[in-house]
Amino acid sequence: MGVRCFVAVEVDDPGVLNALGSFQAGLVGSGGDLKPVERENIHLTLKFLGDVDDGLLEEVKRIVSSLSFEPFRMALAETGAFPNLRRPRVIWAGVSEGVDELAAIFGELEAGFVGLGFKREGRRFSPHITIGRVRSGRNRDWLMEEVLRHRDADFGGFEVGSVKLKRSVLTPRGPVYSTLAESGRS
Repeated sequence: MGVRCFVAVEVDDPGVLNALGSFQAGLVGSGGDLKPVERENIHLTLKFLGDVDDGLLEEVKRIVSSLSFEPFRMALAETGAFPNLRRPRVIWAGVSEGVDELAAIFGELEAGFVGLGFKREGRRFSPHITIGRVRSGRNRDWLMEEVLRHRDADFGGFEVGSVKLKRSVLTPRGPVYSTLAESGRS
């Protein structure tokens, strides 16, 4: 069966998490049918791998562990929805600083994983933080008003010094993440 994995930048800065939490509280207060991402699970996904065969897991860990980059600042600003504001499925906060560095790390990961037989990402890399998932159209207009009210929000920033290979175990209460490997500092 394998291990469900993704590679991520964790958001662990208390100020950034508080700002994102305030935004989430406004979304929940709108009455929209939203499942907010738990504070301890807020992250930026660089690459979702899905179920990784046990035989490949050590190679995947090696690719992540061997990444080396200079620490950089990542800042979060603006909000939106995928696929769009009329049919939102995911509410997100965007990355306003650190995009080039994230894209370079993504490119290095993508090359390594494609070399192991993983499928190349079909979409353009669009760094964002998932804030919540919309479960139905209930009060969608009020929910989108709240998103638009924060369109130009500044959630702050933090230093990125590593990326992590995360294991994801799905439970009825939401996903539980654990770290399997971490990149070193250059």
